[in-house]
Amino acid sequence: MASAPALVAALRDDLGAAFTLDLVADLLGGMAAGALGREQNLPADRATGGRTDPTATLVRLFTLGLPVGAPALDRALPRTRVAGLVELGLARPGRDNDEVVAEVDVRPYGDDAGHHWWLVSDFGESVRRAALPTDHVLGAGGASLTLASWTPRRPVGTALDIGTGCGIQTLHLATHARTLAATDLSIRALQMAALTAALAGIEVDLRHGDLLDPVAGQRFDLVVSNPPFVITPRRLGVPRYEYRDGGLAGDAVVERLIRSVGDHLEPGGVAQLLGNWEIPTGGRWTDRVGEWVAGSGLDAWVVQREEQDIAEYAETWARDGGARPGTEDHDRLYHAWLDDFEARGVDRVGFGVVTLRRPLTGATARPPWAHLEELRHPVGPALGATVAATLDTRTALADARAEARLERVLLDTAWVVAADVTEERHFRPGADDPAAILLRQGSGLRRTRLVDTATAALVGVCDGSLPAGAAVDAIATLLERAPAEVTGELLPTLEALVAEGFVGAGTPQGTPRVRH
Repeated sequence: MASAPALVAALRDDLGAAFTLDLVADLLGGMAAGALGREQNLPADRATGGRTDPTATLVRLFTLGLPVGAPALDRALPRTRVAGLVELGLARPGRDNDEVVAEVDVRPYGDDAGHHWWLVSDFGESVRRAALPTDHVLGAGGASLTLASWTPRRPVGTALDIGTGCGIQTLHLATHARTLAATDLSIRALQMAALTAALAGIEVDLRHGDLLDPVAGQRFDLVVSNPPFVITPRRLGVPRYEYRDGGLAGDAVVERLIRSVGDHLEPGGVAQLLGNWEIPTGGRWTDRVGEWVAGSGLDAWVVQREEQDIAEYAETWARDGGARPGTEDHDRLYHAWLDDFEARGVDRVGFGVVTLRRPLTGATARPPWAHLEELRHPVGPALGATVAATLDTRTALADARAEARLERVLLDTAWVVAADVTEERHFRPGADDPAAILLRQGSGLRRTRLVDTATAALVGVCDGSLPAGAAVDAIATLLERAPAEVTGELLPTLEALVAEGFVGAGTPQGTPRVRH
């Protein structure tokens, strides 16, 4: 797959004129676009069939994998033309000399900040109509979109993408990192990532090798990874897909990454990772992952987003490679997964997001903090700011605890309730007092917390004008209780509200956080 700079620049200009997110959305409409997201191509085929305008031609060529007429393609890409696409390795002549067929999937892609790019990857099963090859390069899958959403977007000097695949994470990193590096064990993936980066006009130091091996001895301000975390049986006859299977037993790939990534982080550097982990029969996921993060020497926040029993997991990944349920091939793979899990006493598999940070040099001497929680409900988009604020807040709380000043910080601060927080009160018919009081976040992680009347009263006066200690004393007086007793009950709840971003030391228009 060639990367002639002049041809790539010409293709970038051509795609920018005829193949953008807005143009494709206008052409397809919501129904066909939604179907494409589910890998159902028929509605898009119907919407573009018989049309020869540039956007329709490019959708049929690069998204649907259908042959298109050479004259129509020359009109759609007037600077690149068919000859240029063939030279770049993106297309080949069809069976009919007047037709052209794409070699790869090229799709417009963008973020919430208005950046626009194109992703180069392999065609999926819906186009191939066959099982995927083991060197398949995935496009914008659900896991990669999750990682992009959770990654903090503060400006950094150096950033690393481990297991870059088609290069989707490097596009996002390029918006806030001065220099970029990316690794992958797949040569084909690195070729795709190189063209994705070239079409975006960004420079990435692409390195071939396993996980962190290609950057031995180097440190970065930000490391991201959607690693090959799928737990696949290491058995003859079970295909190993480069984009998903790390080749180690069980969940060892994710464990290895969590335990070793700290060696590649600058002080204050952050690692944002995805992963699967095995949950033994009768065990808890927090015990397993907690052991990994304890061995990393890093501050850690882990959120489990999903959990499947071993049958659900086997069905998902046996089907992912193209094996059809009800066939002998599918049943053979299904057996292999169940045998593998049962041999290790695994009952369930968790999926989640791992955020790690290396403490700053000279920071308060304290053990690394670790917070592991489960959030299965829908969350908001673009969570990077929430992740960054959570890291700052939990670190400040941990520092205050290590210095034996946490109680004073909590009581002496005039907290401000976050702007997106609302309160709900639920009453039984005819009751004077609420049966339940709920605090809800309207954005970010969209948490809901059940609170008592004293906590609701405290949050209700968090407008930045009154220190929490004074507010608690006033609440104790209203409740006709001893201030020390009410303080003892409210302090743990107040700490949790601060850690979760319900209140913070800031303005209601900003993102509240603890002051160091």
